[in-house]
Amino acid sequence: MNKQILKDYFLLTKPRVIPLLLVVAVSGMFLAQKGLPDFSIMFCVVLGGSLAAGGAQAINHYLEKDIDFKMTRTRNRPVASGRVNPMNALIFGITLNVISFLIMLIFTNYLAAILTMIATLIYVFIYTIALKRRTPQNIVIGGAAGAMPPVIGWAAVTGNVELSALYLFAIVFFWTPPHFWALSLLLKNDYAEANIPMLPVVAGVTSTKMHILLYTILLIALTSLFFVLPTVGWFYLYSALILGMIYLVLSIYINISSSKRVIVLGYIYSMLYLALLFLAMIIDVILNN
Repeated sequence: MNKQILKDYFLLTKPRVIPLLLVVAVSGMFLAQKGLPDFSIMFCVVLGGSLAAGGAQAINHYLEKDIDFKMTRTRNRPVASGRVNPMNALIFGITLNVISFLIMLIFTNYLAAILTMIATLIYVFIYTIALKRRTPQNIVIGGAAGAMPPVIGWAAVTGNVELSALYLFAIVFFWTPPHFWALSLLLKNDYAEANIPMLPVVAGVTSTKMHILLYTILLIALTSLFFVLPTVGWFYLYSALILGMIYLVLSIYINISSSKRVIVLGYIYSMLYLALLFLAMIIDVILNN
């Protein structure tokens, strides 16, 4: 097996997406444990989560090979370009998810394993197959898949799902639309050419920018109210407010500016925002326990 084949199979997992999901999952573990989680469980969640996310992305390559071929940004992907056989990509993705499920089941608990499988099923069947080609609300509803990691992390530690875990789910769920709408603004023409009804294609640029602002305001309110629960303390609250205000300013600039650079900055910051927000939760737990 040559290096190009190994590289292509690695690219099937969309590895750049995974680290942020893992930060969120590990944060859920810290909050559930109220301190440093057991290292072996944390390792299994990171490994199992990486395999599940990577497997879901590989299946996505199989399902969206026709779309990827039409879009300039994605036509060189392993399956769309013909370098990897579509069926091999599907088998690879399913295999990764089976291994992930077994790791989570054997080394954490059945609830964490089931939730991990549910996340993949939501991403593949609800987002990719049912929604993405049919409605501009695809990312709003389908975002539930990406919001599962903190719940999975919580369940891996406690064996159950509590209110705080659901709140973490809600934070990521409401973060997802403005994050991806910023990306869809940058790729509007590509999505239009591939007949994907992303919000900028269906509702227009101005409406999409307003949606980003409204969701940002909602996200700031949601992250601030998390302080009401006994799960986090003052360090988290101050961090959430500062990070949220920066996000709000960028969202306002996106609305009043026609510069693509501002949208790029908003998109990049949205990822940094979520990572720093959940890292603030970890630091808060360490400071208070």
